[in-house]
Amino acid sequence: MVDLLLDAGALLGESPRWHAAEARLYWVDIDAHRIHRTDPRTGATETMQLDGPVGCVAPRAAGGLVMGLKDGCAVIDAWGDTPRAFGPAALAGIPEQRFNDGCVDAAGRFWVGSVTSDKANPGAMLFRLDPDGELIPMIGGLLTSNGAAFSPDGRTFYHADTPTHALRAYDVDPATGELGEDRLFHQFELGTGRPDGGAVDAEGCYWSALWDGWRVVRLSPQGELLQTVDLPVQRPSMIALGGVDMRTAFVTTAGKNLTDEERAAQPHAGGLFTFRVDVPGLVQPGFAGQDPPCAAGMGKWQREALTAGRGRSPSTTRYAGGPPPHRCPKGSLS
Repeated sequence: MVDLLLDAGALLGESPRWHAAEARLYWVDIDAHRIHRTDPRTGATETMQLDGPVGCVAPRAAGGLVMGLKDGCAVIDAWGDTPRAFGPAALAGIPEQRFNDGCVDAAGRFWVGSVTSDKANPGAMLFRLDPDGELIPMIGGLLTSNGAAFSPDGRTFYHADTPTHALRAYDVDPATGELGEDRLFHQFELGTGRPDGGAVDAEGCYWSALWDGWRVVRLSPQGELLQTVDLPVQRPSMIALGGVDMRTAFVTTAGKNLTDEERAAQPHAGGLFTFRVDVPGLVQPGFAGQDPPCAAGMGKWQREALTAGRGRSPSTTRYAGGPPPHRCPKGSLS
């Protein structure tokens, strides 16, 4: 049974992240430039208003949050702090792009991708932000980077370029964070919803929110459809698993760009929904970065990789190794 936890009226609700220590759900409204923190027991919600879009958030191991903003990543030490840049502003000077979906791996690295409004030019990318501030391009040739999640053993990385209707699975080295071979994990039929944000449960099954699909689905580690949960709204955007027993699903949704007729048919679009699951989720690791590196820019190798990523398919454009990316002295903000 699906319940409406919060009739939030979000324009573009996204990035639900369960914070186990606080027993709170963090999530964002990208277009309203807001980060929310919700107590699922009462629905009470606190809000941080930013001055620009925030695509995703995740807890930090040392406290606070890491986030993907318009041009780069940022951190806060505590709720209500002003975000400060962490790593280079990789998307500065690219007005058609902003950061979008992201997640943290077991080593504390933040995997964050971008989205482009120029749908004729697949110039968006997936990056990996390491704890020391290195920002490394990983997958290029994208339109909308989404669905980032890891298998329980950390050896498989799941990712979607939403307009392709496809989920892909990549081999990944948990120690180095380097990507290996990739494969088609699941192909959704055109017109039945597109894979947006996702989460993995304790059995290694992948949950996907289907934008314009009115549902979320659970896929086996082999990509087989196991379960469908229908929702009363058209645009679920991401799912997270949490709650005290990690068996509550939280689903963010979007309410923007609906016609009057569509709005009447789904009055709770933009709401935050919940339902119970049989298999618990996984407690998500925190971003390990602490001291804020400089945000001056990317090294020559990274700029070349960013350029090279445009126009290539995500299955062939991967970056690993290469000369060291741009890094400033520890603690520098210059």
